[in-house]
Amino acid sequence: MIKFRLKVLLAMNDMNQKELSEKIDVRQPTISAICRGTIKEVPVSVLNKICAALKCQPGDVMEYIPDEEE
Repeated sequence: MIKFRLKVLLAMNDMNQKELSEKIDVRQPTISAICRGTIKEVPVSVLNKICAALKCQPGDVMEYIPDEEE
């Protein structure tokens, strides 16, 4: 499973979702969906804008957590 860490990055940069949305010109519902982890696909262009604005790497925005095997 992919877990998004955008909320953490925003807090570390003292920024809220609306400010990021305006700064990178991406719809606020898209930013919100990433923060909640409900987004199904993240366009590379959006990921690029997030990384540029927050001065981070794609791996800082998301992480892979293996599913637990039963």
